[in-house]
Amino acid sequence: MVDNALQPCFILHRREYRNTSLLLELFTPEQGRLPAIARGARSGRSMLGAILQPFRPLLVSLKGRGEVKTLSKSELEGRALLLQGNHLYCGFYLNELLTRLLQREDPHPQLFLHYSNTLAALATAEPMEAVLRHFELELLDELGYGLLLDQEADNGDKIEAERLYEFHIEHGPVVFETGRTRSPMVVHGATMLGMHRRDFSERRTIQEARGLMRRVLAFYLGNKPLKSRELFRSTP
Repeated sequence: MVDNALQPCFILHRREYRNTSLLLELFTPEQGRLPAIARGARSGRSMLGAILQPFRPLLVSLKGRGEVKTLSKSELEGRALLLQGNHLYCGFYLNELLTRLLQREDPHPQLFLHYSNTLAALATAEPMEAVLRHFELELLDELGYGLLLDQEADNGDKIEAERLYEFHIEHGPVVFETGRTRSPMVVHGATMLGMHRRDFSERRTIQEARGLMRRVLAFYLGNKPLKSRELFRSTP
């Protein structure tokens, strides 16, 4: 990436830095996730503070050879995306997933596109469960952790819609033996097939996929809980 060339960008996180600056966590298609300093963005004469907000499609140019870049230019690219209520919390959830799971300066252009499309879907108040599950699956695929959802892990047999399967992380689904205690990792074949097609139109698929994906993501996130989930719990 050439210094000072404008590139698309979203801000995943921002915090105050020194007297008048901001320390940003950026997500770009060509450089992936990386930190940058916006010098003077909080000074009274600067409009940058109002522009440099999460969920706004930006064009930015960066300079510097160190790990932390310096923002040299930024402008809005199109209309800002307005997320409200629980859809705003969903946006924070997406940003936290990317911050926790993406390595620094590991570009994923297709994931950037998925993220942009997901924010647009949340801004139009599409059903958030389906939107989130779709993004989570695409994120795992991009990171090389994609889930086997259309065939059994041990023998390659096709998944049958009405059978129960126990999903083993890093392995895949195996037929659930009747008589055993059922856990959230046990789901109907129809749920996995729906997830494979990215079809969350059935209530049971939504419910079972939620429990399954929460545990799969927890495996890769480790013991530190997601702060964005606490926002949902604290909402009246």
